[in-house]
Amino acid sequence: MSKQSWKLSPSDFAFLWEQCKRCFYLKVVSNFLRPKPIMPGIFSVIDSEMKRCFSGKRLETFVTGVPSGVVMDKTDWVQSKPISFPDKDSTCFIKGKFDTVVKFDDGSYGVIDFKTSAIKPEYVSLYGWQLHAYAYALENPAPGHLLLAPISRLGLIVYEPGVFLSDKIDSAMLRGKLSWLEITREDKAFLEFIREIISVLEQSVAPGGSPSCEWCNYRDTSKRTGL
Repeated sequence: MSKQSWKLSPSDFAFLWEQCKRCFYLKVVSNFLRPKPIMPGIFSVIDSEMKRCFSGKRLETFVTGVPSGVVMDKTDWVQSKPISFPDKDSTCFIKGKFDTVVKFDDGSYGVIDFKTSAIKPEYVSLYGWQLHAYAYALENPAPGHLLLAPISRLGLIVYEPGVFLSDKIDSAMLRGKLSWLEITREDKAFLEFIREIISVLEQSVAPGGSPSCEWCNYRDTSKRTGL
C-alpha cells in the first residue's frame, strides 16, 4: 500500500477498534462504515443537559476528587499535526470533537467526557485512549486548530441514574450519583497504541473479522449463502 496519512477519530478508539479491527480498517481505509446503531434519544438529552449544567461553573462544586477549576463553555473540533514513526511509511492525524475542557486554577487544562451509567472496568482503558487522543491533538494541533496546553488531567464524569422522583403533578425527574473517574496520563503507551493502529492500516488487505462481530458475521454468512 502506498504512503498514506490516515484520519483517526477518537470516538472509534472506545469500541470499534477493540470490537473488530476489520470494521475499523474498512472504515478508515475504504470509508466503508457499519450501519449506525439505533440509540435511545434520552442519552443525547442527558448528555446535552449535563454540558449545559456544568458549563461555566466550578467543577469541584459538583463532584469530589477533582482539582479546582472552571468548566469551559467550549465543545470544539480538534485536529492534530501528523503523527509519524521511524519504522512506518504512513502517518496519521487525530480529528474529532471533545466533550468538555476544564481550566484548572493552576493554568493547566483537563479533558473530560460525560458518561451515563456505571463504567465497566474493562471499558476504562478504551475511554482512556479516546481522552488521550483529544489531549494529544490539543497539545499538538495542526496549523490553525485549537491549542490548549498543558493538559494535566484526563477523566470521566459519570452519572448513574438511580431514583425516579415526582414532586408535583405532570412532572418528574431522575436523581442519581455523580462521580469522577481519573484516567492516568500515559503518553508513551498511547503512541504505541497509535503505532499498532498504523501497522494494521498499512496492510494490503483487511484483517479477519472478530468472531464476536455481528456485522462481519452477517456479511460473511450472506456471502457464503448467496443471500
